[in-house]
Amino acid sequence: MERLQSRAEELIANGDADGAAMSSGKAALMASQLAARQQNQADIRFYRGAEALFRAQEHAYRALALYQRAGGQPPASSGVCGTMRLARHALRNAMELLADQAPASVESGRAGQAQRLYAGAENWGKTIDGLDGDFQCRQ
Repeated sequence: MERLQSRAEELIANGDADGAAMSSGKAALMASQLAARQQNQADIRFYRGAEALFRAQEHAYRALALYQRAGGQPPASSGVCGTMRLARHALRNAMELLADQAPASVESGRAGQAQRLYAGAENWGKTIDGLDGDFQCRQ
């Protein structure tokens, strides 16, 4: 998952929003599959939170790709703004699932990962707000 997330960051840094969306989608799929294999509720919640965060990233990257393909001039199309709403919804879900995960994840040794994912989700909230502003999407 972390490798796919790093790949997505590398791709977006190189201007490849479609590739970044695909890598984030693969990371979300992997998190979903890992969640399905878990027995411990804390681990299931952790992986579901990771999946939601990666889906939020996927939607945001996809919206950016659509916006760029349409010429990159605000206001963005309803499709771009709709995709941003999906990103915001997935991010809210991630925040709920990852909140207070650090204490529950200590047992499974995932406390550090849970804290990093939660901090990443908080940062993605700012990113999504910024993109909404750039795209001039109404909330």
